[in-house]
Amino acid sequence: MTQQPMPDARRPASGGSKAAARNRAALIAAAREVYAEQGLDAPLSAIARRAGVGQGVLYRHFPGRAAVATAVLDENVRQIEEAAARNLDLAGVLGVVTWHLTESAAFISVLHSDGKANASEAPAYALALSQRVERALRSRLPQDHPLAAEPDDLMIAVGMISGAVTGPTRKHRERRARAAWRLLGVEVGPVQPFEE
Repeated sequence: MTQQPMPDARRPASGGSKAAARNRAALIAAAREVYAEQGLDAPLSAIARRAGVGQGVLYRHFPGRAAVATAVLDENVRQIEEAAARNLDLAGVLGVVTWHLTESAAFISVLHSDGKANASEAPAYALALSQRVERALRSRLPQDHPLAAEPDDLMIAVGMISGAVTGPTRKHRERRARAAWRLLGVEVGPVQPFEE
């Protein structure tokens, strides 16, 4: 027997735009956690599972891997841009960058996509995000600062610091990052997210 479609009045409520917004927020939160643990190559199925939704829901919100990663990592970059725009000095902005480095393996991957050595391999969204971080940092970089000596020095230093950010806990990773900045002779402000 063929089942007839229910009239609109008898269909169960889908939750509409509120459910869609909740699902999107849950997917971004789940992706942030999964990427922090596994990096940008984490399977999308792990993100959907962590969010408690099916992969179909994930694909309704994000057409692919790049869209998920961009949504998650854009928030990290936006905080750095906001810190620079609010006239934090270079040390303060580097503190925000360092906080994001200690929080997320995925963010480290973005900063290694500087468009020079691996432009053919890096996804376009990663290159764009890395360039936004570089612009924000350069906007606070004094001309006489040691990291301004050569055009690539700033992002090479950030890449070196990101390579030092290893360890089992965020506190351990922060201690290593601070030591690396100190060894480079660069002052870094409080290692914390930017809060408006």
